Amino acid sequence: MVVVARRGVERLRAGHPWIYRSDVHAVEAAPGALVEMQTERGRPLGWALWSSTSQIALRAVGADLDPGDEAGWLAARLTAAVAYRETLDLDASAWRVVHAEADRLPGLVIDRYGDPSGVYLVVQALCQGMDRRLGLIVDWLQASLAPRGILARHDVKTRALEALDTGVAVLAGEVPDVVHVREGAFTLPTSLRTGQKTGLFLDQRENHAAAARYGRGRALDAFTYHGGFALALAGRAESVLALDSSTAAVNATRLHAAANQLTNVEVREANVFDELRELDVARERFDTLVLDPPAFARTRGALDRAVAGYKEINLRALKLLRPGGHLLTFSCSFHIDDVTLLEIVRAAASDAGAMVVVVEKRMQSRDHPVLVGVPETSYLKGLVLRRVA
Repeated sequence: MVVVARRGVERLRAGHPWIYRSDVHAVEAAPGALVEMQTERGRPLGWALWSSTSQIALRAVGADLDPGDEAGWLAARLTAAVAYRETLDLDASAWRVVHAEADRLPGLVIDRYGDPSGVYLVVQALCQGMDRRLGLIVDWLQASLAPRGILARHDVKTRALEALDTGVAVLAGEVPDVVHVREGAFTLPTSLRTGQKTGLFLDQRENHAAAARYGRGRALDAFTYHGGFALALAGRAESVLALDSSTAAVNATRLHAAANQLTNVEVREANVFDELRELDVARERFDTLVLDPPAFARTRGALDRAVAGYKEINLRALKLLRPGGHLLTFSCSFHIDDVTLLEIVRAAASDAGAMVVVVEKRMQSRDHPVLVGVPETSYLKGLVLRRVA
């Protein structure tokens, strides 16, 4: 039994499933236990997963479950998550199967990677509650999805906050060093053990497809990572310049371009901030640009510096963009909301002396749904801009 303070109760009733440690008055539970929450007056609030170490002390899982049948309620929610993805008709062999809180499975991420040899699953149990139930989850995945292998990508800082071991391990079957994933018309050789996140940025998949609609002329993909945007642009643009400061990312992008017989993609290892500035000095111009930087604001304290960084790259990009061209600009920083991103673009356009219009607003792919009431699940924002003058 856990007693939740009034502020935590209000948070729950507003739709947010997290209760912070400062809003927990009393608790009698083992790490990761399923506990019943109640108000200070003894009114029931439903069930939650308890963490003994994290500042997120409780992750609510609702009232509509049988606490004595953990395999049952886990199976019901996993089944619902899989069924939802089956409705999306995704043009890919890799997608997110479980998106944590948005699938009512807080702290659990499961990604599917389809290879010609079969299906492989990558699991992240990011809280004590899901780590404690990992055996039940793996049993269900094996019985219901029949993967050739299941890999735990537990090499994330979040687990350290939960006092959980970190590392990468095969949980079932076997997982090869490289799987060949299909995204649209492209094949992407991918390392599930070492790639960012669980191998690929699956949340940008539908934005890659959107970028293809705007690709024309000379294109630039900044912070290319594995070249997802570069490949999408290459199908319609005359040429694509892909930039990244990471040697591994540059090598992966070259590999992906070669695997798909794309000869119009140039990949350059460079500091993107410096390279955008140098391209402007050299009076280089482009018809399509993509900015997909890493998160500049991982904490609220880093927000001011992050805003300055986002403004700088958008300013440089707009200076490089020809009138009539398109800029696709993204932020995966949760602390940069939609309003802030639009203001960053406005300020950058003003300083660049450019007039721009918003053509589209973009977000993460549909297999990464946003839970209303939980702004943390709306982390990826994007704008498609057209320079008119």
